[in-house]
Amino acid sequence: MKIELGADQWRGWHDEAFPASSWRCVDGEFEAIADAPRIDLISRAAYRNFRFCFEFALPAAGNSGVLYRVDEAAVLAWHSGPEMQLLDDAGHPDGREPTTCNGALYALVAPEAATPVKPSVFIRGEVRVQGTLIEHWLAGRLALRADLADPALLARIDRSKFAAFDGFARRQDGHLVLQHHGDAVRFRRLCIEPTD
Repeated sequence: MKIELGADQWRGWHDEAFPASSWRCVDGEFEAIADAPRIDLISRAAYRNFRFCFEFALPAAGNSGVLYRVDEAAVLAWHSGPEMQLLDDAGHPDGREPTTCNGALYALVAPEAATPVKPSVFIRGEVRVQGTLIEHWLAGRLALRADLADPALLARIDRSKFAAFDGFARRQDGHLVLQHHGDAVRFRRLCIEPTD
């Protein structure tokens, strides 16, 4: 059963309230306020296995992400949960590096093909998580498939900046996070379908 994730299903990172100084929510659409304090949105509920569907729009050179299975005991969300990178590859320097371009498992695994975005135009995204298997979908097609238990990926994590954070990408459940990266990213039509 799909569950719509409206404003009442989200709160600020390390806070119980919705961070209205950093995010607007109008008619079911969330917009990060550019140049406001960078407070991520975290789902009130935690999830184990699921399909998380959403639409997002980035400004020119925009950068954001969707993180999952996040442990809020971490100082920052990216210290805990893996991230589906959302990026205007053409306008942002990270778009020149395959493992940090749009749809990547951020800084770890490149997407199978590029998915360009047009500034301010919504496209559909989806994260599927089942056990240790993850999939990132963009514009209705599979962008990336990975196994978080794959020894090669674990070795890559151990050589990355994430090695400093115990348990990174190892949780079997956790929260969703919409990243505030300082740009006016917009999200809408957010829903989750638990698959436990």
